[in-house]
Amino acid sequence: MSIVASGLEVFLSGSHEATRRFRGARAGLVTNPTGIDSRARANIELLSRGELVRLKALFGPEHGVRGAAQDGVHIDDEIDPRTGLPVYSLYGKTRRPTPEMVRDLDLFIFDIQDAGCRYYTYLYTLSYLLEAAAEYDLPVVVLDRPNPITGAVTEGNILDEQFASFVGRRPITIRTGMTIGELALLFNDGQAKPADLTVVPLSGWRREMWYDDTGLPFVMPSPNLPTLEGLTLYPGTCLFEGTTFSEGRGTTRPFEIIGAPGIDPYRWAEALNALDLPGVIFRPLWFVPTFSKHQGQLCGGVQVHIVERSAVRAVSVGVHMLATAHKLFPDKFDWRRPHQPATEVGDRSPWHYFIDLLAGGDELRRRIDAGDEAEAILAGWDEQARRFAAQTRKYHLYE
Repeated sequence: MSIVASGLEVFLSGSHEATRRFRGARAGLVTNPTGIDSRARANIELLSRGELVRLKALFGPEHGVRGAAQDGVHIDDEIDPRTGLPVYSLYGKTRRPTPEMVRDLDLFIFDIQDAGCRYYTYLYTLSYLLEAAAEYDLPVVVLDRPNPITGAVTEGNILDEQFASFVGRRPITIRTGMTIGELALLFNDGQAKPADLTVVPLSGWRREMWYDDTGLPFVMPSPNLPTLEGLTLYPGTCLFEGTTFSEGRGTTRPFEIIGAPGIDPYRWAEALNALDLPGVIFRPLWFVPTFSKHQGQLCGGVQVHIVERSAVRAVSVGVHMLATAHKLFPDKFDWRRPHQPATEVGDRSPWHYFIDLLAGGDELRRRIDAGDEAEAILAGWDEQARRFAAQTRKYHLYE
């Protein structure tokens, strides 16, 4: 039994003023498979009954409304076979709704589970939606969902907007410590013209809660984040997307397994375990990715095992892993070059290293190349995280 009610369930209950205000409105729903209630029923099915709003269109982020596409794959518009509704892709020819898409709408509803991390493209689908809604004078209702890795910890640097892209479009930290609804308030407040935004909050959620404390069914937020362990490590190990190392795509434990061909896994694990990083241990292993980087090749690497979840600081783990890999394996480790195919596509500048887009600036790459210690890099980032947490507290909806 769930002890937390999602924004969807609060909206459906009729207890929030948004339900009364928008009853009967023609709605466009931005969602994916994470938009479920506590009985794992999809929001599309629940809202298409027409009892509260009249669904007129569906909008899909990266991976699509049905969540089947891999990362970075462009998605076309289509007709939903179950409801007959038009499905407009916001990860294809356009990132924002066009005038043609909204012609028959009175309202946008956004209901997607976030990962609690700056890199996650769903955040910027939301940011583009808020901008478009303000332009078209359409209200937006965001149905809030838990931050799966708690709202109690903020980590990492604040993005330098010179490095804005679809994996980091707003000046926020890597691990945000905020829910998707709270981020909507922050994003909207930063727009030249704010949208008419309503956030329907969670009921019963507290900032220290992990997703598995909520009692809500867990639906993987994207195809390569199938576990809460992977989500916990993602703010740090996702940085390996910007390198020639595999981040574990093509294995059953993406973002927990990291490595590359020619790597001595025992040497790397020994060096990492000697750091005694809080909450994690590193196990040497061999693996063969079935797709993505190094497909079909034997890779040496490590699996990051979480032994004390509350102590884990994922960004620190990721930066230490990058620094040790760069130091131990200089002939194997490299940054993915700007001209190489990237996992994310969109509005980034083509001459930027992908690691710089993920890291929100070029400091991380430059300092690791210069041989700086991970702790020295993280010291400055920790100060930025503290500042961000203090500045954004006014957007918090929960204790």
